[in-house]
Formats: sequence, C-alpha cells, structure tokens
Amino acid sequence: MAPVAVRLELWDRSSPYDASGPPVGDLVVHDRRTLLGLAVNPDLWFGESYMAGRLDVRGALEPVVEALSRLSPLSPSWRARIGRALVIPNTLRAARDNVHHHYDLGNHFYQQWLDRELVYTCAYFERPEMSLDEAQQAKLDLICRKLQLRPGDTVVEAGCGWGALALFMAQHYGVRVKAFNVSREQLAFARERAAREGLAGRVEFVDDDYRNVRGTFDVFVSIGMLEHVGLPHLHTFADVLRRCLRRDGRGLLHFISRDAPCPLNPWIRRRIFPGAYTPTLAEVTTRVLTPAGMSVVDVENLRLHYARTLELWAARYEAAKDSVRSTYGDQFARAWELYLAGSQAAFATGWMQLFQVIFTPRESAPPFWTRAEIFSRPESTE
Repeated sequence: MAPVAVRLELWDRSSPYDASGPPVGDLVVHDRRTLLGLAVNPDLWFGESYMAGRLDVRGALEPVVEALSRLSPLSPSWRARIGRALVIPNTLRAARDNVHHHYDLGNHFYQQWLDRELVYTCAYFERPEMSLDEAQQAKLDLICRKLQLRPGDTVVEAGCGWGALALFMAQHYGVRVKAFNVSREQLAFARERAAREGLAGRVEFVDDDYRNVRGTFDVFVSIGMLEHVGLPHLHTFADVLRRCLRRDGRGLLHFISRDAPCPLNPWIRRRIFPGAYTPTLAEVTTRVLTPAGMSVVDVENLRLHYARTLELWAARYEAAKDSVRSTYGDQFARAWELYLAGSQAAFATGWMQLFQVIFTPRESAPPFWTRAEIFSRPESTE
C-alpha cells in the first residue's frame, strides 16, 4: 500500500508540509511543549496531548491515526523493550483495580455503543454486510461450534464480561456454565439477565479471579481476558488450565496478540487498560498451553474482523459522544474516541492480531475430525 501523507500544522498555522498530493488529514499542534513531547516520546504524548485538547486532528481521526501507524517501525523501540522488562505483576488486588478502572464505568456507558447484548470483543462477520448485532451473535455461535458443545457439558469461562457467551451457551447448546469475573457492575447485569431469562439454574456467575477456579470441567473458554493476565502470570494461567480441564476436554482462547513481543502502548496502559499485555502466539503456546499439557488443534486470525468491529463501535460512539462528554467530561470523551480509532488502526495495519486457538489435553482427541464440522450447525436445544 502506498504511504498516505499527514499534514502537520503548528500553533502559528505554519506547516512544513510539502507533499504533492492532498493529505489524509491535518495534525494540529497547539503549543511548543506538545511538539517537544511528540518528538521525545510520541507513543505516550500523542494520546496525552489529544486527550487534553493540545493536539487536534482536522479530518476523520481513524485515517490519520492509521496513516501514522503505517509510518511507524513494526519492530519494538528501545523504550518498548525496557517497558517489557519492567512489567509490574498483576496481583489479585491490582487485577481487580485494573478491571474496575476500565469496566466499571457504568453499564449505560457501554450500552450506548456496543451491541444489544454488550459483547465487548471482536465480532465475526460471516458476510461483510452483517450488522454489529448479527456479527456478535455469529461470533458466539462460532465459539460454540468450534468447541463442539454438547448438552450436559460443564463449561468454565474465565472472564465473562456481561455474560452474553455464558447465557448463549446455556440457552442454545444445553450446557452448564460457571463464569468468573471481578467486575461487580458486569456481574450484577449478568445475574439479572440470567434470572430474567430463566437461566440462573444453568449459569453461575462467580465474583472471583480466574486464579481461584476450582473443580474440573469438560470445556474451558476465555474470550478477551488473556490480555489482562499479564506476562508474569501466564504460567499461573497454565496452572489453572492443567488442574481444571478434564483429560478428554477441550478449550478455546480468544485474545488480542502481536507478532513480536512488545508491551502495550504506554498511553493505552496509563489511561485505558492498566496492567494489560498482549502476548504473542508463541508466548501463549510456550508459556501457557505447552506447560499446561495442551496441544493446539486449530488457530484462526480474525484481525480484519476486529478492525470492522471497531469501525462500527467508533461510529456508534461518535453518535453518543455528546452524552459521554456531558457525563464524564471532555478529556474522557476524547480519550475513548482516540482509543477506539487507534485500536481500529492497529488491527487494520497489522500492529495487532486477534487469535482464536482451540486446544485439548495432549492425549485426548481433537473435538472435530475436519474443520468442516465447525460450520455444520447442530440442532438447537432451546
């Protein structure tokens, strides 16, 4: 893809831009301190400056962020390498605080721009024209088919969000689910929905950390939670898998990843996802699945599906931004606008990947003979 130019405009309206073609947008720097920050530590200062209104984008935000991403080197910087070495472990208290920072902002905040069931992970667009609601339902069903769920299976879910997958599995596939989460607001929403839909007897929502999962289960599933475990605790995640999955069981991990080991963007870690780390596929294999005695059965990369999901989230967020600003303030509204646009750019450019990995205990048979079985839909158990 040919590089796309971004025009830089300074506080006095001067610009060094001299490209022949029109820019995709303008980066407007309002003061010298911001320009210095961008020169010294752009990964942090871009977000801080945009959030504070000291940096603006004239034109659509995502194309500008994507163009800047394509100009950045894909190999980790020296700051990133040092940051990876200085990762602070996610203790039980820190993990709960980190989840509270991001997920306990009020359910109404997320209801304004997520789908109707509050699925806050990558959707699956079987057809490009699918709506967000349709694509999220398709993702839930895809996970169930990849796991070849059967009526009567026992399932443990590590990190359940607002409960959409757990309730979908119980309602449509006749399984029993124990779902763990440390977000009080999400759990309250999930429990209320389970009671309202008559599923409270088949789905138990547990207010506890994944490290405290006890018992054995036919199926282990984790959607969008591995990123919150942190590099120092991947071995702990492996211990949980080893002790809780039956020897003839199967599991699925759905997680944001990178091609090369690198800490998350420092501004994202500071303002959006404290304590998060996006592991590489190799790190998940060598630090989680192999030590747990698991074999990889299937790997799928849904990177462009996540870019599309984020595009739809960002459009909905834009429509709700005035409401968000009135409730949380301008800096918060701008921070989340940048987070969504930056995440979309990261998946569109290949900075980030989205993997679904199916695994089984080493000595057990895979859940399907060929991948064609994933796409044959079973009869509903409703």
